Amino acid sequence: MTWRGRPRWPAVAATAGGLLVLLTVGVVGALGLGGASEAQPDARRTGPAATTTVTRETLVEEVTASGELGYGRATPVTSTAAGTVTWLPKVGSRVERGGSLLRVDDQPVVMLYGALPMYRSLSAGLVGSDVRQFERNLSALGYRGITVDETFSPETTAAVKRWQKDLEVPETGVVDRSRVIYTRDAVRISRRLVRVGGSATGDVVEYTGNIRVVTADMNRSEAGWAVKDAKVTLTVPGGSPQAGTVTAVSGETAPTSGGGDEGKGDDGPGENNVTITIGFASQKALGTEAGVTVSVRHVLQRREDVLTVPVNALLALAEGGYGVEVVTGDVRVVAVEAGLFANGRVEIRGSGIEDGTVVGVPA
Repeated sequence: MTWRGRPRWPAVAATAGGLLVLLTVGVVGALGLGGASEAQPDARRTGPAATTTVTRETLVEEVTASGELGYGRATPVTSTAAGTVTWLPKVGSRVERGGSLLRVDDQPVVMLYGALPMYRSLSAGLVGSDVRQFERNLSALGYRGITVDETFSPETTAAVKRWQKDLEVPETGVVDRSRVIYTRDAVRISRRLVRVGGSATGDVVEYTGNIRVVTADMNRSEAGWAVKDAKVTLTVPGGSPQAGTVTAVSGETAPTSGGGDEGKGDDGPGENNVTITIGFASQKALGTEAGVTVSVRHVLQRREDVLTVPVNALLALAEGGYGVEVVTGDVRVVAVEAGLFANGRVEIRGSGIEDGTVVGVPA
């Protein structure tokens, strides 16, 4: 489709005797507000080959894309633990703060919430933002008696030992780097990447968010409209339109969420594409089946109650601008100002042009 900004109204002056030439639909659609033509009309022509009428309507320029209903792009979980995988969560299961993403040598690798990766083991006397992040999680899990700050205090050590006792692991008071993995929120396991009995070092599972979303891949050159909070309309086959909002736009190449245990994921949007993630209010509004194709529609411009004609009714005037061939008792060319082009029609304004005016078009 052709991308345009708000219509600009060029000053056009023309007479009925002005030079003109019919534009083809392809040229007008490609060039939009084109220039003048030097070609002369056939002097023997006494009227248009066919006619149509000027129509007053709402003209909408929009972009559409094909999306997919699911849980969004998947993220791999990378384990740094050395040993053997002895347990993995089921595909489709939800893991929350304090839950296990896997067990290695029959001991849990615990998921906590945070943006900072677990880059070192934590023990008494250490100071840093990673300590604060860990203590915030410990407090959220109900372990009291600690001050959430950047210092791993004796009180923190005592709380860690109580936590380790509840996990049924050795009560060392030291948080092993390989036994904690941070995510930003609760996750849904979308795919297993290893089998029980395999090595625990490396990518072990993939996860997505828990809330269903629509994702759409678009060419980067056509996705300029897709910004956070942009409004769209979502429709599934046989369903009614639902409001949606763009929540994220990503150009990264990564596998999409899979529904199977060991199945292959998608190769991602590709170098020249972006992935648009769209949220919607009701989780049941688009049905419950993942993988359903969803039509995504975004309105670029809307012009209410304007006069329109088919694009091929426009004539390019030799002196510049556009005209239409008005058919009354005789045939005359009237200069018009062209506004929004959309869906094969164009918004026009001109002297004496009104709803129902008969104009010429090619046969």
